[in-house]
Amino acid sequence: MKISIIGTGYVGLVSGACFSEFGIDVTCVDKDAGIVARLEKDDIPIYEPGLDDLVHKNRMAGRLHFTTDLAASVKDADAVFIAVGTPSRRGDGAADLAFVEGAAREIAENLSGYTVIVTKSTVPVGTARHIEKIVREVNPAADFEMASNPEFLREGSAIEDFMRPDRVVVGLEGERARQVMHRLYRPLSLRDAPVLFTGLESAELTKYAGNAFLATKIAFINQIADLCEAVGANVQDVAKGIGLDGRIGAKFLHPGPGFGGSCFPKDTRALSVIAHETGAPMSLVNAVIHSNDERKISMAERIITVLGGDMRGKRIGILGVSFKPNTDDMREAPSLDIIPQLIEAGAEICAFDPAAMENAAEKLPGVEWKEDSYAAAAGADGLVILTEWNEFRALDLGRLASLMTQPVLIDLRNIYTLEEIAATPFTYYSIGRPGSGGTEKSRD
Repeated sequence: MKISIIGTGYVGLVSGACFSEFGIDVTCVDKDAGIVARLEKDDIPIYEPGLDDLVHKNRMAGRLHFTTDLAASVKDADAVFIAVGTPSRRGDGAADLAFVEGAAREIAENLSGYTVIVTKSTVPVGTARHIEKIVREVNPAADFEMASNPEFLREGSAIEDFMRPDRVVVGLEGERARQVMHRLYRPLSLRDAPVLFTGLESAELTKYAGNAFLATKIAFINQIADLCEAVGANVQDVAKGIGLDGRIGAKFLHPGPGFGGSCFPKDTRALSVIAHETGAPMSLVNAVIHSNDERKISMAERIITVLGGDMRGKRIGILGVSFKPNTDDMREAPSLDIIPQLIEAGAEICAFDPAAMENAAEKLPGVEWKEDSYAAAAGADGLVILTEWNEFRALDLGRLASLMTQPVLIDLRNIYTLEEIAATPFTYYSIGRPGSGGTEKSRD
């Protein structure tokens, strides 16, 4: 089989590399000749563990190709995946389909023989039919069928998610399209991965509904954490207690400074717009969006309160700025809201992140970037953990405290236990646990 993937961003590149690992001939297309040139040299423009090795292996095997020539890649493809960006539209938060529509027109102009056109990008309900209309207008003689195949990849573990998915969702109507998509995902079917075939609209909505539900769990546990602080409970015990219920599950019940990234903020906003436009408004999703926005503000206020209120002349060390560990992605990271508030309050900020500092530098002016965690802590009046990178879990806490002007650790990810901290000089603040929210360590 031969497939073409339009777009070499996160979804397109990971999907292309993984499909080629199945033995499929994959051509990834990008308009940016510079990106294509980098990929042809195994220079991966995104940070994803294991992706560089997978790209190199399959490129050397002749199964994975990169090009700017969309026409040539589409001509002989059994399926063409649209994996371009769908950023939030300015003004209302709806998904901007300009890149999707542009790709659809170019694909239509170059179709030759029967082809399945697959939307891999996260798109609003009705987009597959919208693309079908565009293609038929541009090329009335085209022999094609539409499919919707939303991605469920988590940054930092995307290859594992693709190769061992919880499920694969494919929306379509035609039998020929079903046969093509079944062949593409046959390697996963042989591993007993559930492949769910649905209608087009159901597949499109599944992606949004899934992300909105996970975002809701995060917003919920963040509010429970606040309640735990008010009543003296431990949110980690509460999360475990409810997570052991099979109807709830333990995942995404970890309190923190709010969700970010390329999916949850964008997709909850887009779902809210879709619901409003169709006359089925979702007050719950709207509340989640509002709660998450307020969460980031409240975390900055918490840091300021812990450090005495007056930030003028205070030096704050920040550990982690990416929206989650194992990625350099800064899209809607909590740090983009929290750090500017601290700077505006008068604080000096020095920060370290294992992967995201280059991407973060232009988004966070005024931050002094350091080579490691200890350099970020040196001379600081407080140290804040914003991202739960594994390397932050095994720091020499005694050394860290000795470098600081004041040994105050504000752990917004709860990566340390209260017992670990008790043996250190730190005054420790965490989320939703006894001693959180501005209470001194003596009460831990």
